[in-house]
Amino acid sequence: MCVGVPMQLVEINYPTGIAEAKGVTREIGLQLLSEGQVQIGDHVIVHVGFAIEKIDKNLADEIWEALDEVLRQMEEEDNNARSLDSARDG
Repeated sequence: MCVGVPMQLVEINYPTGIAEAKGVTREIGLQLLSEGQVQIGDHVIVHVGFAIEKIDKNLADEIWEALDEVLRQMEEEDNNARSLDSARDG
């Protein structure tokens, strides 16, 4: 499965930029978006190190809410599996 994540541009040196999400910053490629299409503060979807689409902040927030929920569910399932393993072993 491929996942693109929303990030906010904090620096642009076209054809690269620096983007931030959840306290993590990364250098990303901007070549898939035309020069001048994005500005500092814009949100983009980043996939394998490249901004592939400009999105608005509301959509970025909605995507992060969904991703956070998926991660919560995965962690809960992992914890339940560990509990079952411990019960069988104990």
